[in-house]
Amino acid sequence: MNKKILSWCLFDFAGSAYSAIIAAVIFPVYYTDVIVGNASGHGDTWWGRAISLSMAIVAISSPFLGGVADYTKIRKRLLLAYTFLCIVPVAALYFLRKGMAVEGFTLIVLANIGKEGGLVFYNSFLPEIAVPEYQGRVSSWGYAIGYAGSISSLLLALALIDKGSLTASWPMSALFFLLFSLPAFVFLPPDGRSTVRLSVAAREGLRYTLSALKKIWANQEQKKLLIAYLIYADGVNTVIVFSSIFAATTLHFGPRELILVFLTVQFTALAGAFMFAKPTDVWGPKRVVVLSLYLWTMVSVAAFFVTSKILFFVIASAAGLGLGTVQAATRAFYARFIPEGRESEYFGVYSLMGKTSAIAGPILFGYISSTFGSQRPAVLFVSVFFITGLLIVRTVKGGGPNVKSLLPGMETRK
Repeated sequence: MNKKILSWCLFDFAGSAYSAIIAAVIFPVYYTDVIVGNASGHGDTWWGRAISLSMAIVAISSPFLGGVADYTKIRKRLLLAYTFLCIVPVAALYFLRKGMAVEGFTLIVLANIGKEGGLVFYNSFLPEIAVPEYQGRVSSWGYAIGYAGSISSLLLALALIDKGSLTASWPMSALFFLLFSLPAFVFLPPDGRSTVRLSVAAREGLRYTLSALKKIWANQEQKKLLIAYLIYADGVNTVIVFSSIFAATTLHFGPRELILVFLTVQFTALAGAFMFAKPTDVWGPKRVVVLSLYLWTMVSVAAFFVTSKILFFVIASAAGLGLGTVQAATRAFYARFIPEGRESEYFGVYSLMGKTSAIAGPILFGYISSTFGSQRPAVLFVSVFFITGLLIVRTVKGGGPNVKSLLPGMETRK
């Protein structure tokens, strides 16, 4: 593994502290239960709105910024700016106190914009650092190493909780992100030189991206893939955002139990990402996506019926196997459609779909939860996203095995 690929993977390792501690496991429960109060579902509503608003901002800006990054050759600098936009608000979460719902809402919106917006530029490095026949593997390695980062950061948070310093997990997450992202800013391909003024770059970047949207939408297979991704990613994002809140509110998990469960999820996700890294190239990313969506559908339906912590533990472990797999395989599937030299622009559109998918799900989950006074109907509703996405992605032509990934003499199927 060369320095560029390793540093690219380490950035995923770095950002996983935010994803695990702030977005998924500990802070959502702290915000909904302690800062807001979640007895009647109000905490679910506030959290859902914060995630949806931040994702809406990212969705609107992603394709535009992707075009600007390609046109002005400042992709790396933009990744750095978005990284700090996440790190600073996360560190500031330490100063939140009970009742500071608006302040917490504002900080999490800013942090989530920084983390999710930066992925536009992070993803766009993939075609540049890996040849096509290895992109599936490198994509999976990134997710796998990211899960190793989640495990590491959760273990650090567990140590802080055992010492009675739960809120110290927020600045620890910020420091973790800062330290392990540094190699990416040293070893990833540098920005090019550009004399284009910002106003001109903005105008041309917008035109550039609109052109990409037209070309992408004119390609029937790519359009179907993006629509399917828009739908099933909504289910994945909603599960990530609300799984710990469901475990804490409905099944009465404590902070230490939550970390132990999600540590197991990260181990199974890590195993799944490595397990399906090579099959993503050999079988083709489409088949891996389809298998993952079958798994996600079964998991979401099973979660509706779960009543014990042990069963939830088993279901969460199964979900982990499909978490990194569906994300990595989709990214590799989409990369098959990207013309050389337009990576940021096309991944801007990809991010538009991915982040737009995180707008409806969290809002609907919060609304259904508060309307029924129970999170179970909201959990069951998530399965609709997986089933619909599965039906669409099965119709997409392409995504078969990469010719160079097959053994000599094997037939290829595109």
